[in-house]
Amino acid sequence: MPLFRSFYKNVGVDLGTANFLVYLEGQGIVVNEPTLIALNNRTGQILTVGSDAKKMLDRAPAHISLIKPLINGVISDFEMTEAIMKFFLRKVGGEGLFSRYYLAAMSVPTNLTEVERKSVEDAAVSAGISKALLVEEPIASAVGARLPIDEPSANMIVDIGGGTTEVSVISVGGTVVSKSLKIAGQKLSEDIIRYIRDEFKLSIGEPTAEELKIAIGSAIPQDEKSEMAVRGRDMSTGLPKEIIIKGGNVRAAMQKSLKSIVEAIREIIEEAPPELVGDILKRGIYLSGGGSLLSGLDRYIEREVTVKTSVVDDPLTCVVRGLGIIVEDLPKYEAILSNQPRPKIINI
Repeated sequence: MPLFRSFYKNVGVDLGTANFLVYLEGQGIVVNEPTLIALNNRTGQILTVGSDAKKMLDRAPAHISLIKPLINGVISDFEMTEAIMKFFLRKVGGEGLFSRYYLAAMSVPTNLTEVERKSVEDAAVSAGISKALLVEEPIASAVGARLPIDEPSANMIVDIGGGTTEVSVISVGGTVVSKSLKIAGQKLSEDIIRYIRDEFKLSIGEPTAEELKIAIGSAIPQDEKSEMAVRGRDMSTGLPKEIIIKGGNVRAAMQKSLKSIVEAIREIIEEAPPELVGDILKRGIYLSGGGSLLSGLDRYIEREVTVKTSVVDDPLTCVVRGLGIIVEDLPKYEAILSNQPRPKIINI
């Protein structure tokens, strides 16, 4: 293989529920687009992928389906997952003879079964990758945040993605305790849609809910009053209607899900060994993933858990940057790749 080293490229692939990111060895992040495919149901033809497909969300005619091939971090549509990987990898590597010689470090949730892990590897190989190396998302986040994960001390990271929230305590290059929740960015958007439907009798789509969450959503009350005009369908008349939504409404909608995330953090701290809990108090909790960009979330968690909490730099790309660091220096990180043979432990 070393003879062909100049012909194949290593990549880091963050196959997220909401976004698909690719780190190309020697170049950096080359793909950062929604994990979404527009499919023509009549012909079976893929119309578009990524950002262009997202523009059609809740706006497409009946014969066009908008497919999210991953649900809560797990592949739900194998063929569409393979198609989206092929599309973006071809976009990165071209159509040349050696374009399939990719070795990929891929992020996966911590609670995946062996069957689900195998489906990720199979999708990667079907998309033209020679070998897929699986890395648990919290580990990739910690590497991307440049945390000292090799040291015998606690690094607590909460990765809030699109489909799952991963809460983990990492020490000596491995996960000591972890928990995976199916409550993350998309669940918060669903909460907003449900709240506005129940409280204001107005039906809105996912793009509008996402816009509300980003523009005026917050985990704690803000100093300035925020509000936003929202247009949708009046559920009593069936006609278009515009209402004003306040930041407090959006916060109320998300409160139950945010409490679930805090509860998971508490449970992990309770399960961690006492020495590591002392480290957590000293070093704090780190937030990564797109969901951590919710205004005031770090202060909300800090208030509820009484542990210093901070958001890592550029949390949206933290996982793929971690995968990039791994593919740039594979020998150093080989021990933490989750589908590689583990060293034997010998008791003396």
